[in-house]
Amino acid sequence: MRGWWQEIAGLVLPADCAGCGLPGAVLCAQCRVVLCGRAPRRAWPDPVPDGLPPVHAAAPYGDAVRSLLLAHKERGALALAEPLGAALAGAVRVAGGSGSARGARARRGPFLLVPVPSARQAVAGRGHDAGRRIALAAARALRGAGVPAQVAAVLRLRRAVADQAGLDARRRRANVSGAMGVAGGADRLWREGGPVVLVDDLMTTGASLTEAARAVSAAGGPILGAAVVAAAPRAFGSEPELTGNAHRC
Repeated sequence: MRGWWQEIAGLVLPADCAGCGLPGAVLCAQCRVVLCGRAPRRAWPDPVPDGLPPVHAAAPYGDAVRSLLLAHKERGALALAEPLGAALAGAVRVAGGSGSARGARARRGPFLLVPVPSARQAVAGRGHDAGRRIALAAARALRGAGVPAQVAAVLRLRRAVADQAGLDARRRRANVSGAMGVAGGADRLWREGGPVVLVDDLMTTGASLTEAARAVSAAGGPILGAAVVAAAPRAFGSEPELTGNAHRC
């Protein structure tokens, strides 16, 4: 029920920008530039976990981008899924052009966007699956740009994990280590689809993406890389000049 009310409210209620509070639109022009005004770039957590695939991020996590992601995930600002998905699509395209998985670039099927799973309790509490929603929006944006893509939500949490917030890198790795598995039938997707790009809204230490990569690889998935909307500023590195036209969102 909560999900339906969120959808209806997003259509009929006046909105302020979720990034800066400016009235008139859920995402103002200035915050749109902050989200999508940089070319997606490689993100490097410190330390880099063993087994982490190459990760590309659309923006550094902070200020308006942080507010946008939290508004979508925690406060149900569902209209933000499309611009966040478009930002993620830009990172997927860069990841797809620079991946190094053996044989992945030779595969002709669509990109398979595999979202990092959220705990069922978190999804139930929020009333929607934020990661999957953004992944679906990213796939739509890619297809709209002529890039075949589909979402393959095949990852599952096999055991309970704690909230990663507040945990350091070592504890985050321990928290999710061995926690993910792949649903049955994924082997058909690997055969018929293209290369796998793991997707998430945010990367901080890389622990969740590393565990997702382990689970997909163990199930025979051809991982090309990973893409996120945002990465911690220290992982994103120095910020290039905002251009406002790096990619559309």
